[in-house]
Amino acid sequence: MASTLEALDHWVTEVAAMTRPARIHWCDGTDGEYRALVQQMLESGTLIELNQQTHPGCYLHRSHPSDVARVEHLTFVCHPDEQDAGPNNHWMDPAAAHAKIDALYDGCMEGRTMYVVPYCMGPIDSPLARCGVEITDSPYVVVNMRIMTRMGAAAQARIEREGHFVKGLHSVGELDPERRFIMHFPAELTIKSYGSGYGGNALLGKKCHALRIASHQARNEGWLAEHMLIVGIENPRGETHYIAAAFPSACGKTNLAMLIPPEGYRRDGWKVWTVGDDICWMRPGADGRLYAINPEAGFFGVAPGTSDETNPNALQSVARDAIFTNVALTADSQPWWEGLPGTPAIDWQGRPFDPAHGPAAHPNSRFTVAANRCPTWSAQAEAPQGVPISAIVFGGRRPSLLPLVMEARDWTHGVLMGAAMGSETTAAATGAVGVLRRDSMAMKPFCGYHYGDYFRHWLSFDQPDAVLPKIFHVNWFRKDKDGTFLWPGYGDNLRVLEWMIQRVEGRIEGVQTPIGILPAAGELRVDGLNLDGRKLDVLLDVDHVAWRSELAAIGDYLASFGSRLPEALRIEQQRVARALDNVIEEPRREAMAR
Repeated sequence: MASTLEALDHWVTEVAAMTRPARIHWCDGTDGEYRALVQQMLESGTLIELNQQTHPGCYLHRSHPSDVARVEHLTFVCHPDEQDAGPNNHWMDPAAAHAKIDALYDGCMEGRTMYVVPYCMGPIDSPLARCGVEITDSPYVVVNMRIMTRMGAAAQARIEREGHFVKGLHSVGELDPERRFIMHFPAELTIKSYGSGYGGNALLGKKCHALRIASHQARNEGWLAEHMLIVGIENPRGETHYIAAAFPSACGKTNLAMLIPPEGYRRDGWKVWTVGDDICWMRPGADGRLYAINPEAGFFGVAPGTSDETNPNALQSVARDAIFTNVALTADSQPWWEGLPGTPAIDWQGRPFDPAHGPAAHPNSRFTVAANRCPTWSAQAEAPQGVPISAIVFGGRRPSLLPLVMEARDWTHGVLMGAAMGSETTAAATGAVGVLRRDSMAMKPFCGYHYGDYFRHWLSFDQPDAVLPKIFHVNWFRKDKDGTFLWPGYGDNLRVLEWMIQRVEGRIEGVQTPIGILPAAGELRVDGLNLDGRKLDVLLDVDHVAWRSELAAIGDYLASFGSRLPEALRIEQQRVARALDNVIEEPRREAMAR
């Protein structure tokens, strides 16, 4: 099924000449194609059939033990000018990068099938959607791309109508960590990935296209491509507010996107609608509001920690027609990971489970499933115009200092909040876990250009005719002195979202503090919680002295972006620092006056 678009046909021919596959298959995205690929992988051992009585249509894939997470140190953003990549990215000269990776591609598909995968990121008829083509030698990638994107003939037809697309070339190569690169060429709308089969490195529509390349496109075209979930909160009056929220990977995005209201809220008529759990594309509408689509069609979620207690909707979503990666197995071939009942028999590497070898499931083990399998999936996820965003939320794992929730005083302050985001690292990326790092807007691994320019782009949306969302920051992970979490989290996070919505609607006042607006006494609904006043006080405490040190650290971090840092952001950081100084100095001035 060669393309009628000459540019696409020429590119496929060019790649085939370089990689020399045994055969070429143009993917049409049909059920029959999916079933044939699954059968092929079952026969080769690439997939393992799970218990079809308990998990119909579900399969397990085990990746190489050296290939289990994103490899940020091997991920490059190759702008012609190194300054455009910024200190937030690893850079390589485009010509050198092409030469290095093309040498690896030489003959790499000999004896293999080369799959041509046309796909659309976003609803197929949405003006906000963007298309791409991934060429890969991995059938595992093909079946996952079918779940994660609108893949196949309809996407190819749109590409041929529009005449342009993002090019993605991927080969698993030899899965050698020393011969592994993920290269991005934003100016060329091109991605090249070699030596990895892991989702974030191999499913090129996901982080590579939908964030690193799309963020560059968005800057040029006047929209935002963000590492955010999209969730709709319907109140008892039948009104739905849509919220976009940014958290680093494995910090609860999927749980929040599929939140189940506490019993009292359900009784009152509150409902939660899932639009997306990971990526959000936002564009100003004619009415000045930001409208968002989820460019993905599926979930690529972290399995460990997903349970009936934490996220029953996710668990129900993966009960059928899902692909699991690097989870453990029970004796009767059901998928298992830490957090589930039962006992693992086989670990994620295929060995009899032995606690001495570590967790049964890899900490970054995953599930891939269609988004419309979720019980709370919203039909608005297919709305071509997107959904209007009422609030933007930033957050991360901070055991202290950051209060449960705070609201920015205006858009510029909100951009500072997002830019200053810090979080403990998780198993979603290689490297040490539990280390505090700045992760502005949760985009540090994904922003396709200089962070200073990215902050400037965010600030540019504050126009006279704009009706911008309010911006908030949350911290579900604050701990007591004994190391226990103070806030119950999960479904009870709706209590915080309710406070935000009341602020959006102008129903409550909040309390002004130097760092932002916090809930006033009685505004945060805590009925039914085992949460005494002391814990709530700690959750909402503002330690002005510690915050002064935090603002100084934020200032140092912002200064690392040099002359490209927007002056407005530096001024805002100084404004908050002065407000803290005034609060700290006020008691001393009063004492001197007495």
